Amino acid sequence: MMLPRILLMLSLLVLGVFGLRVPRSPDKKVKDIFPDLLDAGTDELMKGLKQKHFTSVDLVKAYLRRIQEVQSQLHVVTEINPDAISIAQTLDAERAHGKLRSALHGLPMLVKDNIATNDKMNNSAGSFALLGAKVPRDSTVVAKLKAAGVIIIGKSSMSEWANFRSGFDNSCNGWSAHGGQVLGAYAADQDPSGSSSGSAVGASLGLAFAALGTETSASIIFPGSVNNAVGIKPTVGLTSRALVIPVSERQDTVGPLARTVTDAAHVLNIIAGKDPSDSYTNAQPFSQPPDYTKYLKKNFLEGKRIGIPRNAFLPIGDSNIDAPILATFEAAIKELKVAGAIIIDNANFSQWEEYYNSSVTFYGAVNLVVAIDFITNLPQYFAKLTTNPNDITSLSALRDFTQHNPHENYPTRDTAVFDAALTVTGDNTAPGFQAFADQTHAWGTYGGVTGALDTYRLDALVMPSMYAPGVPALAGLPIVTVPMGKYPAGTQVQRLGPCGLVAVAPNVPIGLSFLGAAWSEEELIGCAFAYEQRTLVRDKVRPIVMPTSQLEDVVGH
Repeated sequence: MMLPRILLMLSLLVLGVFGLRVPRSPDKKVKDIFPDLLDAGTDELMKGLKQKHFTSVDLVKAYLRRIQEVQSQLHVVTEINPDAISIAQTLDAERAHGKLRSALHGLPMLVKDNIATNDKMNNSAGSFALLGAKVPRDSTVVAKLKAAGVIIIGKSSMSEWANFRSGFDNSCNGWSAHGGQVLGAYAADQDPSGSSSGSAVGASLGLAFAALGTETSASIIFPGSVNNAVGIKPTVGLTSRALVIPVSERQDTVGPLARTVTDAAHVLNIIAGKDPSDSYTNAQPFSQPPDYTKYLKKNFLEGKRIGIPRNAFLPIGDSNIDAPILATFEAAIKELKVAGAIIIDNANFSQWEEYYNSSVTFYGAVNLVVAIDFITNLPQYFAKLTTNPNDITSLSALRDFTQHNPHENYPTRDTAVFDAALTVTGDNTAPGFQAFADQTHAWGTYGGVTGALDTYRLDALVMPSMYAPGVPALAGLPIVTVPMGKYPAGTQVQRLGPCGLVAVAPNVPIGLSFLGAAWSEEELIGCAFAYEQRTLVRDKVRPIVMPTSQLEDVVGH
């Protein structure tokens, strides 16, 4: 497997650069100069860079040490950027000459391994099928980050093919052939949720300033929730998907995972905007997206009408799992009320039953639309590759590779999603397809989120994050998840799924999601920030696996 190679690369980067671990100074002045990287955000990091307490090279070195500490246990990254330090040196030189490219100049980020970077790293979606493949340029979102002076420190591990390979009873959140099994850091053997699992774990543990993830349905919101992170799933079309390995053009979107709403908003500012290479971005109702940081106001919830679509909650039916989520949610609602929000209960989705009944079978409209997009969009990505060493040009060729390459762990991990998709005929331009797409879009809009917003005159909806993503996904609508709480002491540990990962246990985080209409990110960010600042939940939920390397361990050494 790839783990020895990853660890070797990490060791080579560390060797001769970091030296031996220097004992942490207890001096308060030192701590004030060097913020704790488990929690350090935009303001602290940019202040330290401005005041020359440390450099971007120091940040890269410290984050690499932190990755090295937990990689063998949590498998957060697939690859480290071998040019990260030299890029940081260039950005430090620019800063020294008075040039700052953006509010994030010189900060390191992780990027999910299905978001293309045109450098020495692979873009694999977790599969050996694409190792060695080359793209003609950076993905648009990565190009924007680089232009803003962000350092791509590495690729974060993910569920292989964004959880669109193996069947439900055979798929493990966070597992890929290339990256191994990602684990969360808040309980032993914790399920990290998927598919942006490495991005969520990496952001939460301070292995980088923040990370990029992608979502088709739940892949930012779920891992953000269970890893005590903030995740923004933008409206489809707010951020470009050009040279992002696709699942569905109707549902795929790229968004940030970070430790705070502030940090996530800064990242969204950079990656949002129109792109000629992604026609969906033409639907943006503005020439330039808003500055989302202007909505970071502690009193933002005052007078906001917030609805609760109770009929769309999906409890498991096990009180050990459901009761803590619902109790934590009710406490959060009380906080929203105290913050001045007007809560409208039972602001329900009018066509929830129709959506749900369609979603439980592969050949219902919900899954059929995504499957047909997948068999259409994936070959379009393959066609853009400038180097394709395994000659993967179609889903059938990908399935054949996956079933015969020993690294892909087949048949222990099956190809049931590939198999089912390949039984579908036609593509997303075929007669009759649009009717399915229109139906699912309607379930997400007037039968779902926008219908509730309009009927009850709401500014936003609020749900536990583990119930939130399905309906908004149908229409590409935005969600923001923010830490809300955790499973309490005394919770029975439960291992769920084929890999037996721990999904429920004391200290496993629980998130709160704000949902809204298309292009309403500023509203959701404002609500999430006001709730976050009022409760400061993240500070009360701490990981059990925690890297200890800090800036003071590398500065001057």
